[in-house]
Formats: sequence, C-alpha cells, structure tokens
Amino acid sequence: MTTAESLSATTLELPGVAHAFFTRRGGVSAGVYASLNGGVGSHDEAEAVRENRARMAAALAIAPERLAIPFQVHSPDALAITAPFPREARPRCDALVTATPGLGLGVTGADCGMILFVDAQARIIGAAHAGWKGALNGVVEATVAAMEALGARADRIQAALGPCIAQPSYEVGAEFVAAFEAGDKGSDRFFARSLNAGRSMFDLHGYIANRAARAGIARFEDLGLDTYADEARFFSYRRATHRKEPDYGRLVAAIALA
Repeated sequence: MTTAESLSATTLELPGVAHAFFTRRGGVSAGVYASLNGGVGSHDEAEAVRENRARMAAALAIAPERLAIPFQVHSPDALAITAPFPREARPRCDALVTATPGLGLGVTGADCGMILFVDAQARIIGAAHAGWKGALNGVVEATVAAMEALGARADRIQAALGPCIAQPSYEVGAEFVAAFEAGDKGSDRFFARSLNAGRSMFDLHGYIANRAARAGIARFEDLGLDTYADEARFFSYRRATHRKEPDYGRLVAAIALA
C-alpha cells in the first residue's frame, strides 16, 4: 500500500497518540480529485475513496473500519462515540470525541478548519470541522465540553489547526461581516479591508485560535498553511469554485489513541 502523505503538529506528538493532517498526495483518485481524496460526499469513484481512507487509517495504525468521520453539516454539534459507525449511519455533526483506544476520529475539509484535540493525561481525543459558521456558533467550545464530559480538563487539552484557507485568500461580503457582528461582538479585528469596495478579508486561522483560547485549552498550534494558495498539497473549495470546476476533493485530519 502506498503511503498517504501527511503533516503533523508538534503539539500532538505525544506518547500513545497518532495523528495526521493528510495532504492531497498519496492516493488513487484521478482528475480534480487527484489523488488522496477522502470525501465520500464527492462525486469521486467510491472505491477510490475507500482505498484512500484505508491508506489514511494505515497511517494511524488502525483498521479502515475504525476510522470514524461524521456527516458534516456546519453545525456546532459534538458527539462522543465508543465505536465506529457504518457509512450509511454517519451522525450529522461536526465534531467527534472518544476515550476508546484504537478508534480513529476524523473530519474532512477543503478550506474549512480541521482541528485535532487531546488530553493526554485523561486519554481523551477529539476532532472538529470548523468552517466559519461552525466556528462562529461554537464548535470549538462544544468539542472541549464533550471531552470534559468524558473526564478531560480544558486546561490539559492541547489542540492543533491544520491547513485551511488563510486571510489573503478569503474575501467575503458585507453580509458575512454582519453575521459576525451580530453573533460575536468584538470579532471585527479578524477582518481587514479588501482592495475591492464593500468587501473584506477574513482571518479564519486567527478566529479559530481566539475561540480555542476562549475555551480555556492549555495549548493551541496553528500549522499556518493556506489551502487555497497551495494547490500542490491541498484541495480548496473556493479555488475550485473560482475555476468553475465540477467538484473538489476533501482533505482529512484524523487522530487515534494507541
């Protein structure tokens, strides 16, 4: 089996914990999905996605059926699980947490933030998908709360944000800014004026880091990588949209307890 290419975070390099922020390289998909597409919601060949996910699971030293990835709906909802679920029964949520060894938790993204969490002392892990809507509505805090319900402590949790769209690539309209003004007072510092009239540039990286700090976690690491700007390594929904491509691949970030 060919190795799935991935990146790691120093914060999560802990005994008994395996994690990976997979790039788009090292898989079997073709065309716009080349090559390590992990998105079952894409129009890619199902067998190619299965093989790609199997390679990701192998990188975490777990069986393919032990890699749990939810049906993401841009919500703030986090769910604790103790066992994997079949594809047709994927829970509709945007974060998973567990204390079960040998169970991998994953999320997909193609510009949205993918965050991995661990309380190494309590041996509890989490994975969250944080697009702008999920981040604004509290998915980071919900993940921390779900981990605490299993016995973790916020002041022991370490987390890392993988590749996602960065401020120089993230132009938004006035209605987007208004949603933040209404939902999170003081978030204006995460917006910069665009060269285009009436538009702004949003700092998703900075905003997620801020929400992590507000959740009280012990340590947060941002890999600082822009999915839109680095086509060689990352899929990007916005880049595909700008190019009017028919679809796009999905990156996967995943974590597991040994």
